[in-house]
Amino acid sequence: MSIHDDQLTKVQSENGFLAALDQSGGSTPKALKLYGVEESEYANEGEMFDLIHAMRSRIMTSPSFGGDRVLGAILFEMTMDREVAGVPSARYLWQEKNVVPFLKVDKGLADEADGVQIMKPMPELDALCQRAVKHEVFGTKMRSVIKLANPKGIAEIVKQQFEVGRQILGHGLCPILEPEVDINSPEKAAAEAILKKEMLAHLDALPEGQSVMVKLTLPEESGFYEDVIRHPKMLKVVALSGGYSRDEANTRLTANHGMIASFSRALTQGLSAQQSDSEFNGLLDTAIESIYQASRT
Repeated sequence: MSIHDDQLTKVQSENGFLAALDQSGGSTPKALKLYGVEESEYANEGEMFDLIHAMRSRIMTSPSFGGDRVLGAILFEMTMDREVAGVPSARYLWQEKNVVPFLKVDKGLADEADGVQIMKPMPELDALCQRAVKHEVFGTKMRSVIKLANPKGIAEIVKQQFEVGRQILGHGLCPILEPEVDINSPEKAAAEAILKKEMLAHLDALPEGQSVMVKLTLPEESGFYEDVIRHPKMLKVVALSGGYSRDEANTRLTANHGMIASFSRALTQGLSAQQSDSEFNGLLDTAIESIYQASRT
């Protein structure tokens, strides 16, 4: 079997969740601040990315972090291009930790229109996918955001996600489509209803033999995405924490059978650069265990 086939088998058959370690340039200062690193501690973007890579490396090399509970990890492009413990990051995850590597490929969000923010153009996507394949990455992730229950805007978001998803599938990678519904939307439940209808129509239209993953906001109605989870073209439905605290995200996740976590802030909540390794590893272990248990329901 190929590495991709081994990774596919793990994603299909094992319990666990995805660790979202893919903060981009815009969200990195906030992630570092939550980790106890102030903006005054780095002079430029290069130093900032060195510090966030050190944080990610500390998580990935922790004895608490491994394929027994962590199914996969989503990497930022710059993380994929760097090394962890002297090994290219994606290979380190798979070879040393038995954690399936994914890559964030979007280039950020366009300005809001029709109640949504679609993804900015990705002219270098094919080249990025080719690099990801060389790094033995299994799949990709790309995010757009829904603010209001606008049928036109939501249809456009889902259409774009699936169009780009087909381009990624063409490289032999599994795309995670992420049409996030803003947790603060005044029309969250209505937006989720429109989103589900659009997703099911596009899933039905996928060619035989192709499957995707989706990353969704935890819904207002428990079990709401059950028919998406059970769709024959759906490999896995993962949930973003979206700004919910870890406890709130875990509680909502537990009520949605078949969804697994793909948490970022909820995973790293409480971790600090100032902690000793034993304290850091203990807190990370507690976080991973709680998210793992919520993902098993």
